[in-house]
Amino acid sequence: RPESLVPSPWSLVPTEKRLAVTRFQDLIAWQKARVLARDVYLTTRTGQFARDFGLSSQIQRSAVSVMANIAEGFNRNRPAEFQRFLEFSLGSAAEVSSHLYVALDIGYIDQGKFDDLFGQANDVARILNRLRAAAGARSDARQAPPERPRGTRDEGQGTSL
Repeated sequence: RPESLVPSPWSLVPTEKRLAVTRFQDLIAWQKARVLARDVYLTTRTGQFARDFGLSSQIQRSAVSVMANIAEGFNRNRPAEFQRFLEFSLGSAAEVSSHLYVALDIGYIDQGKFDDLFGQANDVARILNRLRAAAGARSDARQAPPERPRGTRDEGQGTSL
């Protein structure tokens, strides 16, 4: 698709805060991960799910890990570190999705609840992927060596006779 139609990863940050994101709480990815964690907790506290400590604990920890890794990576103040922690968050979002299949298959949640939570986890993952790409671009820009003007030679590299 044309480059002009691809939204900027920074469009995931509210317009008024794009130039000055100084808190992880301002990131839409973290905000949506927070809602996912809340909804997972509310779901795991009902019915048979509440009695299955193993599965409920695991999906809860995975959901919390999504938002915690966003926060931790953001506060590392280095794009490469932020990108690495976003990858951890993506893994945790995949864990949530996987655990949801188990919960559906054994009857702890119905198809509607599965679709809702699975959709939230996928939405968070999509945003994380875009944010990770943006953090990677920033990291690459910081690590790129300065360009030498064309037509110049490095000192000591002349032609040999």
